[in-house]
Amino acid sequence: MLVRKHYLFYGRVQGVGFRFTAYHKAVELGLTGWVCNLPDGSVEACFQGEESLIERLVSEMKHTRFICIDSMKVENLTVLKDETSFEMKY
Repeated sequence: MLVRKHYLFYGRVQGVGFRFTAYHKAVELGLTGWVCNLPDGSVEACFQGEESLIERLVSEMKHTRFICIDSMKVENLTVLKDETSFEMKY
């Protein structure tokens, strides 16, 4: 069953390869969505796919060298039927 989740990540999440790592992990896991840096130093992302795969991605991000997620906010969104890829927004 597909789910879509919107995340805001706070901590040492910019300038440490967060977007690059999230992009590659999402593609590897077959997730769709996007990730981008925000002006306040946080990172915003939407992940769509199997819930267990999204949880795996977030867990792996928490244990990635240089990245330090102090807190995050997450909300469930409506699945987008026409989304077919994952992208890094600038």
